[in-house]
Amino acid sequence: MDIQPNNPLHGITLKNLLEELVDHYGWEELGRIVNIRCFNSNPSLKSSLTFLRRTEWARKEVEQLYVDTFFI
Repeated sequence: MDIQPNNPLHGITLKNLLEELVDHYGWEELGRIVNIRCFNSNPSLKSSLTFLRRTEWARKEVEQLYVDTFFI
């Protein structure tokens, strides 16, 4: 197994990352912080994961929010 000591996201799936952010902020606040439609209009884990997996810029914003929230 590769060890990546400088990567705080190593071993964290996108699903787990999103679930933790939703638990911490809730959909409404998450949608205010990262203004993407899948967080603001009928949000669901499935639709958000689909969008984030296809949209690199949005995934990077969500990943950065996770790092800023839980690692800084």
